[in-house]
Amino acid sequence: MIDGRAAQVKDALQTQLWPLPAVSVVLAVVLGIALPALDAALDGRLPQGVAALLFGGGPEAARAVLQTVAGSLITVTSLTFSLTVVTLQLASSQFSPRLLRTFASDRFVHTTLALFLATFAFALTVLRSVRTETSQSPSFVPEISVTVAYALTIASILGLVLFLAHLTREIRVETMMRKVNAETRATMDRVFPARRPARQPVPATGAGSMDIRRSRSGFLTGYNKNALLRAALEADAVIRIDREPGSSLVEGVPFATVWPLPPRTAFSPESAEQLREQINVMVDTGFERTKVQDVGFGFRQLSDVAARALSPGINDPTTAVHVIGHLSDLLCRLADRSPGPEVLTDNADEVRVILAQPRFGDFLDLALAQSRHYGAGDPAVAERLLVLLRELSWRDEREEHRGEVLVQLARMREAIEACAYTGAERQRLLDLTEAL
Repeated sequence: MIDGRAAQVKDALQTQLWPLPAVSVVLAVVLGIALPALDAALDGRLPQGVAALLFGGGPEAARAVLQTVAGSLITVTSLTFSLTVVTLQLASSQFSPRLLRTFASDRFVHTTLALFLATFAFALTVLRSVRTETSQSPSFVPEISVTVAYALTIASILGLVLFLAHLTREIRVETMMRKVNAETRATMDRVFPARRPARQPVPATGAGSMDIRRSRSGFLTGYNKNALLRAALEADAVIRIDREPGSSLVEGVPFATVWPLPPRTAFSPESAEQLREQINVMVDTGFERTKVQDVGFGFRQLSDVAARALSPGINDPTTAVHVIGHLSDLLCRLADRSPGPEVLTDNADEVRVILAQPRFGDFLDLALAQSRHYGAGDPAVAERLLVLLRELSWRDEREEHRGEVLVQLARMREAIEACAYTGAERQRLLDLTEAL
């Protein structure tokens, strides 16, 4: 079973820009203190061939080099941060605000910022160890440290060039869609694995059921399945989470139901209060949706990109067609995964926990509804939606989702009949619906 809490912490760290740069600065400061000490210990003892490769200037030259490195790197870091913010703004306005998490989790951006800040911190730390000759102490130039600072500067220059090349690739909508597709596939493999057993029948609500009200508001980001199962076993009850991942939970509003197993017909006041507290702790909420246990989040991101592309201000139906292609890929992958509620049982194979999950029809409607509403008037978009249904019908070899496909096909026919096409365009689309 997936421990949602650990996965949520990992996802939160991955989508923040600061953790890796912060760690790199700390390590750079430690290295900037330790390496000059090593320089002092090895002063004059290095082989001639090795010494020839190290920095050979005096204290003033070393200070000039380190000051130049520190000053230039903080400028480059500011430029990099500015470019990153501009890219985030572009992704939010041009594609969808929900794509910001995808870009913010880019490891290349994290590594580049970490390299720049580490070089700056290292040069600044080493600078304090350079000494000119006085009557009390001889001069000291940490040759190894200055050479390492020079090497880090060269690496930073290369990193800047690679960062600019990476940035121009990342802001392309095709790259964004590919990353969302990959993230959604990974989430799908966790939540709906390929060998997921067929949906078990969900028991009806038993006698003595009570609602569990939410203690705080937020998006449902995941559950701790092991803890919920333990709580159900300890209370000798059945716990049903009625809201799906990605749902908006409101404080004081019921989001779960529990009932005791026969022959009991009611909970004691103490048991009821304990269950309320436990379930609220075991169901995680956040201020935004995440990809950890929320398969629908990827579908929502792609659907938002398609809707934004079809808006009058952008008017880019080609992007919408490409998005529908990614949605088709995800739906075809989901066709044989048996999506729907997840049931956890005890050792006696008795249902103890029921976790709400979207059914296949929910995903299909999420993928098609906005594109059909905003893009049915464009023949290319309408045709791609019909092709999506055809591709899905090919993958649905056991015809488990035939009913959902036919419902969407009927809605597409209504949309086609309501739009103003030329005669040839209308006939081509209607022929495609008949072929389906």
